[in-house]
Amino acid sequence: MDPNWMARGLCANQPPETFFPSDGVGVEVAKRICAKCPVKDPCLEHALSNRIDHGVWGGCSERQRRRILKARRKEAEKAARLGRETSVKF
Repeated sequence: MDPNWMARGLCANQPPETFFPSDGVGVEVAKRICAKCPVKDPCLEHALSNRIDHGVWGGCSERQRRRILKARRKEAEKAARLGRETSVKF
């Protein structure tokens, strides 16, 4: 991942508090900015891989990121189970 992606984000030109809102309206404002951002995907992956709990990252709220991580865990568990089942020899 390009280490300079943060400098290219639209958030670089906004006050940090924009992306750490205290209410739902603020979350929506941040998400609208993120929607147009050229580094939205690496931003989201950064937040997910570093388990960042606060703020809007990559256009996703804390709750949305928790859901994404949960879905990824379930998929990984399912893939692991399927891998074990197919490796069993009869």
